[in-house]
Amino acid sequence: MKTSESVVADEKPVVVFDGECPFCIQQIERFKRLDSNNQLEYVPRQNPDIAIRFPILNQSNFDTGMRFVRTDGSVQVGADAVYEICKLLPAFRAVVWLYPLPIIKQISRAVYACISANRKRLARKCDSGCKIK
Repeated sequence: MKTSESVVADEKPVVVFDGECPFCIQQIERFKRLDSNNQLEYVPRQNPDIAIRFPILNQSNFDTGMRFVRTDGSVQVGADAVYEICKLLPAFRAVVWLYPLPIIKQISRAVYACISANRKRLARKCDSGCKIK
């Protein structure tokens, strides 16, 4: 384990997501299924080790989206995090090159922000089976 001064992911990039959000959990499960080479580590932001491993995330407002922590310690947020994930997953390699195009990036960020703001309503049901309105 890294010291509290460290902001470097261990051996592979880390996806930090809201582990209490049913929608977020559903999306992470999809990424995991597509991550056939096990290239990413997925950790809920509620994990107490996150603050120790990545102190830079202590100031983060996770309502703005998931975090992607590269092995060099740099952090991407929201749509940019999804882009970083997709670059590593074979299923998206044919289209991932589009994201850096300014209009695509701008639209992707706007769509991600809208989804992030409404993520709890987008989940079909919570873990206990209740409907989220």
